[in-house]
Amino acid sequence: MPGNNSRAFVVERQQERMEITLYGEIVERRPEDWTGKAEEGEYIVQSEFLDALSGVSGVQSLHLRINSIGGDAGVALLIHNRLRELADSGVKLSCTVDGVAMSGGSLIMCACDNVSVNPASLIMIHQASVFLFGGYNAVELRETASACEKWDEAQASIYQRKTGLEQEKILGMMKNTTYMTGQEAVEKGFADELVTDAEPLEIAASADRARLIVRGRSFPLPHGMSAPDSVPEQTKRIGGDTMIRNYSDFKAENPELAQQLEQEVLSTASAAQTSAEQERERLQAIDKVAEFCPPEIVQEAKYGEKACSAQEMLFRAAERAKEQGQKFLADLTADTRASGVQDVTAEPGATEPDDNSRATVEANAKAAVARYMKAKGGASK
Repeated sequence: MPGNNSRAFVVERQQERMEITLYGEIVERRPEDWTGKAEEGEYIVQSEFLDALSGVSGVQSLHLRINSIGGDAGVALLIHNRLRELADSGVKLSCTVDGVAMSGGSLIMCACDNVSVNPASLIMIHQASVFLFGGYNAVELRETASACEKWDEAQASIYQRKTGLEQEKILGMMKNTTYMTGQEAVEKGFADELVTDAEPLEIAASADRARLIVRGRSFPLPHGMSAPDSVPEQTKRIGGDTMIRNYSDFKAENPELAQQLEQEVLSTASAAQTSAEQERERLQAIDKVAEFCPPEIVQEAKYGEKACSAQEMLFRAAERAKEQGQKFLADLTADTRASGVQDVTAEPGATEPDDNSRATVEANAKAAVARYMKAKGGASK
């Protein structure tokens, strides 16, 4: 089968009839990983396709089975042109779109004189695009745009030969990136026959609509493109052949995995509940002692970048008070030195009172003020 074959296609020949199955992305050479090993997956590789054509001698009919989202436009044109050479030499060309024929895939499809599509097949045509890296000026960008227009004209000529539509009509459809169901493809001339008795085709789009899932195979869409709204969102296939559409289907298909997920969800919910209770208790403890702390410290303790417990908040408030007290004492000392009070001496004959009595403290204070005012030439009350 194509999915288990290292080649991009399967070739079958019975006497004068040959069938080639083309599934995957169209590429010039098979991609390699960072170790240089060929990547697994389905690819329509230029050299492999040409090798297959080398065995076409003596064949009167060639049938293609296609399921491709496209890829390298140059390779797609080469394959199309080689197929048309066979048609011109008398080989009867036909194809069946098993899944999708998009972009370059539709170019290969249109090389065939008879095209059969499923009702749920997707055909897509669009303008050529190019990836640019680096810096470019206006002249270089215009040259690139002109080249893209020539690619569009070359591809439009393929669609025009197949459908009989005017070039202007074809170019307009490409500009709008036109998707067609099997029925629409037949109506517009891109296909010749609708296979009504075929097995229903399963096509879905990924959640980000950047990939198509066709018969269980996932195909990334070209950069900047997304699946049309008419394609339903992916219903993920897990395990057997059941298409998982809801949790009940998933649980029936994978009871052990479902139980594991349920336990993880319960564990996560329990941890979240515990965390919420701890946070509520922290805020309540802060509110109980908030009156002893400045408002800004309370706000920071509750919701700031350095949120903390009630105990830590009280410590921060104490540290703030300590800093403010030290500053107050420093300012008081500086003011005292500036006033010159420390230079005033006791009057001759004055006796030292008891330093521990209230009366003595008040008397000393009044005496100090009186001496200070006398030294300044004023009077005291």
